[in-house]
Amino acid sequence: MDKIRKFLANDRFARLAGVELLDVGPGRAKASLTVGEKHLNGAGMVHGAAIFVLADFTFAAASNAYGTLAVGINVSISFMKAVKSGVLTAEARETSRNAKLATYDIPVRDETGDLVAGFQGLVYRKKETI
Repeated sequence: MDKIRKFLANDRFARLAGVELLDVGPGRAKASLTVGEKHLNGAGMVHGAAIFVLADFTFAAASNAYGTLAVGINVSISFMKAVKSGVLTAEARETSRNAKLATYDIPVRDETGDLVAGFQGLVYRKKETI
């Protein structure tokens, strides 16, 4: 897992956003984001893009943890609850995988465990190794 952690540490945008990898393994990952002033939109709520980058990074971690390069080809996110502060956590779970494609569900939750957003993603699994 050191190789995947090093690969993910190179995600400069997630690092800039403040996403922290908590756990990773083949087909699964967990990451968090501590909400700060920079994450808020004009209405004072966490910007959808901040929630998206947390979910997307977690998606990338889970899908690349096999050591084979996986790239997102389709994603969807639904926002369920507005958040203004605290820590958000995303946890990716693989729902299907074959030689070329894999799908993942990534719920994003607040500190109370309430669902903030639901993210679904599909990756194309390339032949390249990480």
